[in-house]
Parts: sequence; structure tokens; C-alpha cells
Amino acid sequence: VQLQASGGGLVQAGGSLRLSCAVSARAVSRVAVGWFRQAPGKEREFVAAIGWPNDNKYYADSVKGRFTISRDNAESTVYLQMNNLKPEDSAVYYCAARQGLADPRYKYNYWGRGTQVTVSS
Repeated sequence: VQLQASGGGLVQAGGSLRLSCAVSARAVSRVAVGWFRQAPGKEREFVAAIGWPNDNKYYADSVKGRFTISRDNAESTVYLQMNNLKPEDSAVYYCAARQGLADPRYKYNYWGRGTQVTVSS
């Protein structure tokens, strides 16, 4: 499974960004995909995940109500819509995949390169 995250950038607090995770075409509809982030000096943390085949979704408490994860199998892409961004959302965002449950308690085996999100106050 190959993944590539994109869509990061610089945005003011309160603004929005949409991240995209391009997933290798054969895999996109058969794997759970998650978004994780890592800020400087901090551990990587879970953000959101979407499962297969039922598209069940998981969110970190810190992003609930602001971020939405979705999947477009036709485009082989998983999206993370981020609204009402806060400076503490600044981090490198990574998408990852696993075969099986999307539950973030399980290990994600496949990782793509990250995309930087910076939110200015």
C-alpha cells in the first residue's frame, strides 16, 4: 500500500484546510486509513481514521466537531477537512493505512510522507 499526503499550508486561526491522502488504487477501498500528526518536540498523535468496508470513523477528542474524514474510492483518496483551525493544530500530518479495523489502538503498518500544516494566531 502506498500513500501520499498533500494539501498542507499556512492558514490563520479560524481558517480551513483540506488534506488529501492518495492511496494506491487497488488498496484504497480495502484498508482503513488514518491521519496522524506530530508537532516539534511532541510525540505523534492520532487525529482521525476511517474504516473499511463500513466507513466507520474515529476522531481524537481535540478535533471532534472541527475535522471530518472521508473517502472517495473513485479518486483513490482519503480527505481530512479541517475547519476552525487553531495554532495547536500546527504539525506535520501523516496518513497511514492498515488492513483490518480502523481503531487507532491498533498499529498502522503503511505510512506516507507528511504534509506541514501551520496555523498562525
